[in-house]
Amino acid sequence: MTSAPRQSRTLTQHRSRTRRTAIAAGAVALGLVALSACEKPSPKATVTVGSNSVSAEATCYDKGEKLSQKALTDCIGSKSGHKLTVHDGQRVRIGVDPEVAESGWAMVVNGQGTMSEASRDTYRSFDFDEVFAPQQSATGTSGVPRTAQIAIIEVDKSGQAKGVWQYTLDRA
Repeated sequence: MTSAPRQSRTLTQHRSRTRRTAIAAGAVALGLVALSACEKPSPKATVTVGSNSVSAEATCYDKGEKLSQKALTDCIGSKSGHKLTVHDGQRVRIGVDPEVAESGWAMVVNGQGTMSEASRDTYRSFDFDEVFAPQQSATGTSGVPRTAQIAIIEVDKSGQAKGVWQYTLDRA
């Protein structure tokens, strides 16, 4: 008669162990599904002025595919939330992920290209005067702008845009 309670306890322990194993396997499977649903983040670009830096993922990016001309125009036309203040004479330093450098990138300031050709460097430095160059107004006078809208554009070998990172630099 003592064997019946022992068998019952063994059966209960077995069911409990089986249940825990099933729950653990389900949690692992759920974790794998969640990981496979995650998209790889877009590469980052960093703008540094003095000791202040802003690093961000691309404003416009389609998994490294070419952006349409409309998407590029719309993206460059939008305002950036990433801001830094630049004092007269400070340098603006730009760093990009190695995969962006491998493809090539250029910088556009206030809709004007500032680089003669795409860079393959992960890091470049620009003088204050390159970023805040005097601009002609409709009246013919020129003045240094108070704000510079910076767009870093990843390009492929044919010059087609693949990604855009945007920043706003305010002149102190």
